[in-house]
This record gives sequence, structure tokens and C-alpha cells, in this order.
Amino acid sequence: MAQRYVRVTTAQGTIYYGSLNLNRTVTVFNAAPWHGGQPTDDILEADDCRLLAPCFPSKIIAVGRNYRAHAAELGNVVPEEPLLFLKPPSTLTADSQPIYYPPQSQRVDYEGELALVIGEITKNCSPQQARTKIWGYTIANDVTARDLQKKDNQWTRAKGFDSFCPLGPWIVRELSAGAKIQTFINNDPEPRQSALIHDLVFSPQAVVSYISHIMTLLPGDVVLTGTPEGVGPVEVGDKVRVEIEGIGSLENPIMAAFASQTASNEPGNMPPQKL
Repeated sequence: MAQRYVRVTTAQGTIYYGSLNLNRTVTVFNAAPWHGGQPTDDILEADDCRLLAPCFPSKIIAVGRNYRAHAAELGNVVPEEPLLFLKPPSTLTADSQPIYYPPQSQRVDYEGELALVIGEITKNCSPQQARTKIWGYTIANDVTARDLQKKDNQWTRAKGFDSFCPLGPWIVRELSAGAKIQTFINNDPEPRQSALIHDLVFSPQAVVSYISHIMTLLPGDVVLTGTPEGVGPVEVGDKVRVEIEGIGSLENPIMAAFASQTASNEPGNMPPQKL
């Protein structure tokens, strides 16, 4: 099994980067691995920590309409160059943590995606150079308030609610271009989305190169590469699971949002749970 790089919090609210072992313990690193962090002698037991989103980026850059069939299902043409938008870091939520259904929306959609984690400062790089800038791969769900997206005629509000970017559960260093991405709702054995990573219109390295000519990418930044055909609505009480071969699965329940709730899943806001 590929090494799984994680970010965890303890009951005391201390955050660590590390690697997840087969017995579910975590080997603590002395820094984020893309900053050169190395394993230490410290081991966290599964009962003593819980997973966070595996990185905390300065920005999340996403690509729209990067699968031809998805562009077609929404009545859009495939862009001639990557169509970019931003999601704030406050959208991040971890595996098993809730996606909150905002009261402003009447339709919230899942969008399973491959996410890239940048490993070094990246500016004006070629697609060939971009291969070395991608530190690893994880799973994302680009949750979207579809009705607000259509109403606003731009995507900031629809894509930007707290909890609208589940990410994780961990990062792996290598991924086959032939890996399959699938999205499941509840216990339905039939996937709502199913595609291969190499079906992307713009490859991961092409996307990173394109973005790097617009803005500087920093270590730990996240790039969402686009969602396949089959997006659809979720309701409060549903569970959404996104799977990518070679990484694993990311599952989140849908819960109603309340004004008094704590917005973030960062330490101090939720009790630890077993890994």
C-alpha cells in the first residue's frame, strides 16, 4: 500500500503532519512533508487523534468543465483553455465531517474530483516542469449550490460556503492516469459519477502550468482538476462518498446548517474521533 500522508489533531488541539500506519497509528513528522518534514520517534494512537483535511492551503484553485461529458450535461461547451475559479480555505472539511446545507440554497450538488497538492513555489512553469511541482494527490468534493451558481452568474457564493470542500482523507505521492474516480450516494451500489483520470480535457500538469502563469502557487496549495459527468443534488441526511483508485475514499454526511453552529472543523471545534 502506498504511503498515506495525513494531518491530524489531538484532543488538546495540537496539529501534526505525519504518515498513517497500517495499524492506524500515526508517525509524527517534524513539519509538513512538502516543507521537508521528516518522521520523528513520536507515535499517536488512533484513539488519541482525528483526521483533518490533509493540508491547509493558502488557496484552492479549481477547474470547471474539465470533462467533456460533464460540460455537455450542463449545456456548456468545453473551454479552449482551463476555466478557473477559487474556493476559500474556509470551505475545507475533513473525511467523515458534515457538509452543511445552507439555508440560502434549494439545490446543493456533489462534484467528486481529483485534487493536487503543490510541493514547492511554482511560477511560470512548463507542463513538463509541472510534473515535479505536484507533490501528491488526494480526493475532493467541489460541493456547489447549483441554484445560486445560476442565479449569480458567477461562482463565488455557490462554491464558497463553509464545508463546501471536503478534502482527504490523506495524500499519496503517485497516481496512475488510468485510475477511476467514482461518486456514490448513501448505500446505492451504482455510482452517480464514474470516469478515468486520463479523461480530463486538461491534464494535471497542464492545469498547474496554466495556473502558474497567472498566480504563484505555494507549497500546500490545492488544485481541483474538475468533475466528471453525473453531478446531482443531495438532501439533508444523505451521505456522499467519492472514491479514487490508488487513494481511497472520502465520505461526508449532509447536515442542515444553523446560524449557531461552529463553522470550522479545525481543532477545538469538534471532539477527537478514531482514525
